[in-house]
Amino acid sequence: MAEVQIQIEAQESITPHQNTPLLKNPDETQLPNPPDGEENDKETRLDKTLQRLDFFLSLLGFNNQSSVWSFLLSWSLFLAIGVFLPIVVLELSNCPGCEKDQIKSFEIGIVISQACLAAASLICLSHNLRKYGVRKFLFVDRYNGHVERFSDQYVQKISDSMRLLVLWVFACCLLKTAREIIRIMYVRHESWWQSAAILVAFVLSWTFVTTIILSACVMFHLVCNLQIIHFEDYGKLLERESDVVVLLQEHARLRYYLSKISHRFRIYLLLQFVIVTINQFLTLFQTTGYKGIITFINGGDFAVSSIVQVVGTILCLNAAAKISHRAQGIGALASRWHALMTCTATESSQLRTSNSMANLETAYKSGSFNNDYSESDLESLDFITAPTNVQLASYMSSYHKRLALVMYLQANPGGITIFGWTVDRSLINTIFFIQLSLVTFVLGKTIVVTAE
Repeated sequence: MAEVQIQIEAQESITPHQNTPLLKNPDETQLPNPPDGEENDKETRLDKTLQRLDFFLSLLGFNNQSSVWSFLLSWSLFLAIGVFLPIVVLELSNCPGCEKDQIKSFEIGIVISQACLAAASLICLSHNLRKYGVRKFLFVDRYNGHVERFSDQYVQKISDSMRLLVLWVFACCLLKTAREIIRIMYVRHESWWQSAAILVAFVLSWTFVTTIILSACVMFHLVCNLQIIHFEDYGKLLERESDVVVLLQEHARLRYYLSKISHRFRIYLLLQFVIVTINQFLTLFQTTGYKGIITFINGGDFAVSSIVQVVGTILCLNAAAKISHRAQGIGALASRWHALMTCTATESSQLRTSNSMANLETAYKSGSFNNDYSESDLESLDFITAPTNVQLASYMSSYHKRLALVMYLQANPGGITIFGWTVDRSLINTIFFIQLSLVTFVLGKTIVVTAE
């Protein structure tokens, strides 16, 4: 009893400093924080970039539908510039003898198709922006803990996306302007002022609608590119992190973000594919069913509208396929990480075993082990190189944890989905061959070759 009391008093007399563990919990360790000025500067840059993006989207009517009056104003502006203005100009630009150079049915069909695609873009993107805001819509919310690390990359991706949008809008607008100038040279009006007014009206309406269509596509492209930053960081995390739980939690967070993106954009992507497909086949029916001669003057808008629709579709498919393949490639990275960790652990164990055996052989040759050793001393040598049960259990436990993580990542790759269909190269190939089959079917029904 006296010895027990002495031990208890000795344990209680230990100071808190002596009870402090040598290794802290990873959750309790704190990394050195960056200077406040640098962190605030990064947040200010990102905030300014997001504010400029929000202002640009508000000008197009995406973010101005929070109230009834702003909703009415936004859609009134869209209908006035995108629909009524070109139709009124088409009605006022009729001239005697210009039916061959300006086919009204073609022009009205192109206006309606572009307006339908722009309306779908405006509805879907405005709903998400009104519900989540720009930060949460792009997944750069400051409360997720990643803004400080990836602030510069966020700003770079947003700037690149805006430059991409400006480039394609400028190219399409330039092509439309050239086409309208060529048509005005053949379709003469009463005065050059009237021709110039018609030119400006057509180009203004076309640029407005095209900017709305491509802006929605670029926003989806931007959201996917921002997630690529996190997948690249996850690949680097595999190189420096050995805790399976941390890797599993991070991958679950990435899959959650991809599922949210898929849920927010699935209706938009489906509507875009359907509307573009219908427009292309209507164009094919109109051009093959027309009995006259189709030139760049009377049918050039078909080419310009097709370029805009195809560019928007390619931007969406490229972004979705890129992030899907990045997500599917995580399994390969995890397999390599598991193999390297296993080989490294095995090589280190073999190195320790070989060193112990070499020491034993050296000692034996030098005569350190005499023949008069007792049996108990010789038996104790058997335990020098054999691993303990605790070490073996720890090694097998870490091995099975890594194996379980690899199997989980391979079975749950993730990616952008549309109602369960993952948007990757396989789906793109399927869409291409379906479109090719439909085009062949339409051409077979509209083009008839007669033998003389």
